[in-house]
Amino acid sequence: MRVFMLKRRPYKLKMLDMFIIMSVLMFLAYLAFRIKNNLQYNWEWGVIPQYLVRFDSEKNRWVLNTLSQGFFTTIRLSIWSTFMAVLIGVLMGLFRISKSLFLRWVGRVYVEAVRNLPPLVLIFIFYYFISDQILNAFDIESLLINASSGTKSLITFLFAPPHLFTRFLSALITLAIFEGAYIAEIVRAGILSVDKGQWEASYALGCSRRQLMFLVVLPQAVKNTLPPLAGQFISTIKDSAIVSVISIQELTFQGMELMSATYLTFEVWLTITALYLILTFSLSAAVNQLEIKMRRHRA
Repeated sequence: MRVFMLKRRPYKLKMLDMFIIMSVLMFLAYLAFRIKNNLQYNWEWGVIPQYLVRFDSEKNRWVLNTLSQGFFTTIRLSIWSTFMAVLIGVLMGLFRISKSLFLRWVGRVYVEAVRNLPPLVLIFIFYYFISDQILNAFDIESLLINASSGTKSLITFLFAPPHLFTRFLSALITLAIFEGAYIAEIVRAGILSVDKGQWEASYALGCSRRQLMFLVVLPQAVKNTLPPLAGQFISTIKDSAIVSVISIQELTFQGMELMSATYLTFEVWLTITALYLILTFSLSAAVNQLEIKMRRHRA
């Protein structure tokens, strides 16, 4: 049986679209006019590039500067916290549909507690209590500071400089726990979206609960959960700005430090906005392409 897919017609701008675009442009122009004339603000865009990259005379090469360092710290923090959040979310999502009443309650308490607490509260709890009491007890920073130069370089590239590793790890765990609660619900919804006949057929063939989940249900649920999981990764990038309150040198923190030092309020924050938009829009485009490919595959 041949399946035909309708091609999307190119979208044509309508009068309403043109009106909205012109209104936004006029508003931005008016805002820039008000800033320039009423605030007597002198724009200094020429100094911003040096905070992205600079030439290091000692190394005789171009190196990343404050804003770019914060940008890549945000990327590292988002990637690792998403990876850990997926592990937590899958586990808690399985707990939520478990036959065990105890496991179901563990999953529910975790999801409800985390989703109903502000992330800022979680940040302070993990940083001032768990990080100080547990992570410092292992003296991780001293071990890393006394490690070989190769190990230090690897840790700095993958995570953070050794003297900031404990702080980075506490922020990573906090973000992972916070995002894991939402991923748990995504996983639960993906598992429950699998047709009930698949469950009944597997039980009829004599499959155990574990075989049912890992051989039948989860492979199908993964296809349903990939787009929302990708969207949750974008959300993690935006939520990572909250860890600036514990001096994690990500993009928002570096922007605040740079603004305090240079007083270039508008230039700094507009640049940070552009960097966040580049990152999130790129991922949004990748997610859209993923969804299109999945729809074609299903068709």
